[in-house]
Amino acid sequence: MRYLALIIAVMLVIPTYGQRKKKDDEEGLTPAYVEGIAYALPRTGIKVHVEAIREKFEPGPYAAYAEQLLGIKDAKTRPEVKWSISQMKIETFAEPDPEQVYKAMGEGAFTINLAANGCLAGINSSVESELPLQTSSNKTFQKPDIDDGFSFDYFSDTPFVIPGDSTNNFRPTRVSVEQKAAEAAQRVLDCRMNQYDLAALRIDGEYPDGKAYEVSLEELKRTEQNYIKLFVGRTTYKNETYSFDYVPGSADKNTAVIFRISDENGIVPASDLSGKPVMIEFEEVSGLTANYKSEAASDNPEAGNSGVYYRMPGLAKIKITYELNTLATARATIAQFGVVAPFPEDLLGGAYAVEFHPETGALKSVELK
Repeated sequence: MRYLALIIAVMLVIPTYGQRKKKDDEEGLTPAYVEGIAYALPRTGIKVHVEAIREKFEPGPYAAYAEQLLGIKDAKTRPEVKWSISQMKIETFAEPDPEQVYKAMGEGAFTINLAANGCLAGINSSVESELPLQTSSNKTFQKPDIDDGFSFDYFSDTPFVIPGDSTNNFRPTRVSVEQKAAEAAQRVLDCRMNQYDLAALRIDGEYPDGKAYEVSLEELKRTEQNYIKLFVGRTTYKNETYSFDYVPGSADKNTAVIFRISDENGIVPASDLSGKPVMIEFEEVSGLTANYKSEAASDNPEAGNSGVYYRMPGLAKIKITYELNTLATARATIAQFGVVAPFPEDLLGGAYAVEFHPETGALKSVELK
């Protein structure tokens, strides 16, 4: 009787052990369909090219005497630097979206085509659908100033020091600023009078003819303007080019600072608080995303099992503003503003060739092979 009970107990344990062993073996195996190919859907970035002009004013050394000697009012006496935007261009670029990374499995994984940046390009497709890798450097530096050879410190044809006489024991005497200003003002008046005499045929001696007349007149005008700069100052201009990248998030449609403008430092990054902000904002085309969502919804319970997804990109109006002034606008396809949907499972067999736009993730074509 004791042996009979033992045999029954062994018979009950063996099936349980066999079931547990089989289950452990199954869990230890990795089914083939779990293996797949990882890929990403693209997102759209904005590249803004900016051309700025630096306007630098240098006051003349005799600005305080401009009204007294030449009748020029409100001559500036302080240096100024101003920056303004002269041109702006908006471009877009594509890159993998870190928030939209998937793994294609099953038949989709066996025939998947990827672009050079890892984005989905096609399935079971023999057509070249490649998005080449491109690198575009951003210009974010200022050119060094080029000396034009003009200097108020050396622009003078009268001495700064004159020899003394018997009244001061022949000690050299420094010419005062007032006297230098009066001499410069007299040069301006002399140039104007010589231009009048030249035009009125009153210059003594041989009258310059033809080209000589033009050259003489232009030289008098240039000399006059150079002397006037000693009173009114001079303004120089320099062009600079910059580039900035901005990648909006899928729900990031509010205004954001893309770069700043500083009167002293010019165009600076958004992180430099010395400048005033230049804003970028997106206005999504109404109704497009909502309609995409309603039409992309699937009743198939197996939708998405293959891990193949595509994107229906959104459309937005881009506007860049500075101090309530609009600098540039554009309409662009923004991938991350759209809708992500599973690709139909029935089309993933070898009978179909599927292509996607690797720049936006949108479906390009489905062909029966």
